[in-house]
Amino acid sequence: MRNRSVDQTAANRSEADNNVNQATIISEIRPSNFMKHRLNNYLRLSHEMFDEIPKPVRSLLSLLLLLLLLIPLSSSTLPNRPCASSGAANAFPFCNSSLPLLTRAESLVSLLTLDEKIKQLSNTADAVPRLGLPAYEWWSEALHGLCANGPGVLFNGSIRAATVFPQIILTAASFNRTLWREVARAIAEEARAMHNVGQAGLTFWAPNINIFRDPRWGRGQETPGEDPLTVSTFAVEYVKGFQHEDDNGGLMLSACCKHFTAYDLEKWNGSARYTFNAKVTEQDMEDTFQPPFKSCITEGHASCLMCAYNQVNGVPSCARENLLNQARDEWGFEGYITSDCDAVAIIYENQTYSSSPEESIADVLKAGMDINCGTYLLRHTKSAIEKGKIEEEDINRALLNLFTVQLRLGRFNAEQNNQWFNRLGHTDVCTENHRNLALEATRQGLVLLKNENGFLPLKRQKVESIAVIGPAGNDTDILGGDYTGIPCRPVSILEGIQEYIQNTIFVPGCQNVSCNSTSGFDLATDVARNSDYVVLVAGLSLTEETEDLDRVSLLLPGKQMQLVNTISSVTKRPIVLVLIGGGPIDVSFAKENKDIGGIIWIGYPGEVGGQVLAEVLFGDYNPDGRLPITWYPESFTNVPMSDMNMRPDPSRSYPGRTYRFYTGETVYKFGYGLSYSNFSYKFLSAPDKLILSLPYIEMFHMGKIPDYVRTDGPDHVYIKDISSCQDLKFSVRVSVFNHGGMNGAHTVLLFVRHRSNLTDYPVKQLIGFERVHTSVGETTEVEIFVDPCKHISVANKQGKRRLLLGAHVFMLEDLEHEFYIQA
Repeated sequence: MRNRSVDQTAANRSEADNNVNQATIISEIRPSNFMKHRLNNYLRLSHEMFDEIPKPVRSLLSLLLLLLLLIPLSSSTLPNRPCASSGAANAFPFCNSSLPLLTRAESLVSLLTLDEKIKQLSNTADAVPRLGLPAYEWWSEALHGLCANGPGVLFNGSIRAATVFPQIILTAASFNRTLWREVARAIAEEARAMHNVGQAGLTFWAPNINIFRDPRWGRGQETPGEDPLTVSTFAVEYVKGFQHEDDNGGLMLSACCKHFTAYDLEKWNGSARYTFNAKVTEQDMEDTFQPPFKSCITEGHASCLMCAYNQVNGVPSCARENLLNQARDEWGFEGYITSDCDAVAIIYENQTYSSSPEESIADVLKAGMDINCGTYLLRHTKSAIEKGKIEEEDINRALLNLFTVQLRLGRFNAEQNNQWFNRLGHTDVCTENHRNLALEATRQGLVLLKNENGFLPLKRQKVESIAVIGPAGNDTDILGGDYTGIPCRPVSILEGIQEYIQNTIFVPGCQNVSCNSTSGFDLATDVARNSDYVVLVAGLSLTEETEDLDRVSLLLPGKQMQLVNTISSVTKRPIVLVLIGGGPIDVSFAKENKDIGGIIWIGYPGEVGGQVLAEVLFGDYNPDGRLPITWYPESFTNVPMSDMNMRPDPSRSYPGRTYRFYTGETVYKFGYGLSYSNFSYKFLSAPDKLILSLPYIEMFHMGKIPDYVRTDGPDHVYIKDISSCQDLKFSVRVSVFNHGGMNGAHTVLLFVRHRSNLTDYPVKQLIGFERVHTSVGETTEVEIFVDPCKHISVANKQGKRRLLLGAHVFMLEDLEHEFYIQA
């Protein structure tokens, strides 16, 4: 049966809260949020150039720039188009859309002077008036909605807000491919609308598809989690939904898969992302860090890659020629490669990898990078040519990649061919459909972690009063996480619960999420003692985890744990603990506390978080999210964050990382998530034997073992020696039975493991997932397709993919099915 579509939103819910027009949206924006995002945008502009200006002059310029940025644009502002019918450039070949893209790009490059070429190598590309080329900003952001982290997106015109979907880690918890693509498509529609009114670019630097390797990582919230298959699948769906590529390679927008590669440390114990050398084995590179990027390119057809700050085995990512060439030569990448911001400058200035700025320029351009976020190439490329470090041809190669992507985006087309996305405008942002989609994404991602004796859902008619305790309970700013724009109409947790129970009281308990004082505990205790029920909102915020900030502890911040224990000890009934945050939290104390009836993780739920939490609390939605990352105990913080090895090493008491290799205790396992229903499985069909098609099979009949069956260690066959991986693909059919409680969706996670306990082989690994909706007392069938060469193979120490022979086991929770792989 087909998995549940995102179109199946809760039709019976009230639509009143969705009938929002643009005027209402604009009037409800908080000025503090607007100022915060504009200031953030301002601070990122040309900071390298500002560093070279005397301080008194710099201060005056700073004030003037800030004032200019706050002046609203006219609602009639439209993006400049180079090849408009009346433009100066329309006679040039690059404006002739009947010519091949490469011919047009080569023509444009040939028309530029060397100085003009160099000025195209920054994210803020300069105008070329004599050719009719306006300036272009490459850096726009759209991780889980439009945001002003980059200078390309502005909220100061006719569009003053955009839909804030849940942070990626929560959306990933839905394990719903259809949902992932639809969310990306909705973000793209709003992005294109903002471009059409002159408030955004066409090239967006999302998604973040790094593996969430360490639970302390401040940016793990931006990713789809720790599992390579899940992250790879999300990458494909996001890019396809966002770029809207047509059959001729034309793009509505450009997506960028970042950060290439093995980037997952911000600042920890003296190590910083700008100088960190990620020492990665060939084995881990092949079966953990690279699969998402490979899928993003080979299946998603991403038009951009971003190389990371860190070094990989001693070489800066943006200068790592073998990796950048692998993307183009092996994976077929056809797009542009951008540096992360200032990632070129740090090669000389911070990493001291190169001996001069000019050497850095040569390193990255010859490695295959095309554009620099920052001004380093603007300032040093001319000198690099004069000193013989690079040739003009190195610049031409980069420009061909850049202009080809712009051509695919239609930027140099004289006519717009009346494409539907060129008609998008301010009425296509903050729409009812997009809000419904945000609601569905948050509903499907929310994870129920504990439900003691069926304490949840609460019966609305029996609840006279509720206390909402915790500083995040009445804070909408916290709901988005990082890379968040200005929401259309955010709903706080307090507001969401008040829609159900009018007599709802809010007490912060702590002054802020850091909770460094108990000064508010007494009031919170009094309110809790006199309320029917208590919802205590705890967890994380961007003061604990974000870009350039890793966590040092997995426990609740400050005195939050003390607050939870204090409140739960005085209430009439068990409390509900709601956890906000993108990273795992050690809440072992709450798991064992009988005074805590339910624990719910809502990640960073986006602008509709308060509404969705209330729906789950009162049973209007049956939770079905699954954790996309392992929740480790606090003891894991003894593991050096800088140790990139995935596999355990008992000789040094190293426990390994992620559910695939970790050998220690967990707070909650990858894929964990409860429901208000109980589900069981049955294998309807699954292979018992998989016979590999190999050459020279007659040698077996002679009693010989052919060379391609390797006997060094467990018997295995290299993927390259298999005649056809296509012929090995199969499906597993499973029935899902809902034993009762409530109708609801359920995610089937199919794992595989080798029957023997083999060194270097994963404890288990996810090979497929599907989400199905099943009514009480009914059975739903689901089919999961498996590609053994891709999903069951594992890399050896040399990074070569292989299939292990012998007994393997399919796993659905506690249900197992054994099958054999034979040659």
